[in-house]
Amino acid sequence: MRQPGRYSGFMMCGGISGRTGPHSLPLARIKKIMKKSGEDVKMISGEAPIVFSKACELFIEELTRRSWMTTLEGKRRTLHKDDVASAVVGTDIFDFLVSLVSDSCHSEDITPGEKEALGES
Repeated sequence: MRQPGRYSGFMMCGGISGRTGPHSLPLARIKKIMKKSGEDVKMISGEAPIVFSKACELFIEELTRRSWMTTLEGKRRTLHKDDVASAVVGTDIFDFLVSLVSDSCHSEDITPGEKEALGES
């Protein structure tokens, strides 16, 4: 039996069981993005965008937490796009975003290991 984890309570918080509860992200926009993802995607249940909405919220929270740690290391109180870029480069699970943020990383601001992850020499 699966042990309750960090994110296991979200299914009972009102948002997943139907169209009740507040949603931070617009469900219609999520559904539109889902439909644009491929020609084969034609029908999407009403519950699928709700799950995607919650997944996006969790993703944003995690990336923000990691970016905030970079902000604190720099002894600042304002999160900048370079903090997000450093969090992406420094975290394996965000490797799919490296090409997106590689332009915002200044070569003098990143470590040699991060340069290697970006494919720079």
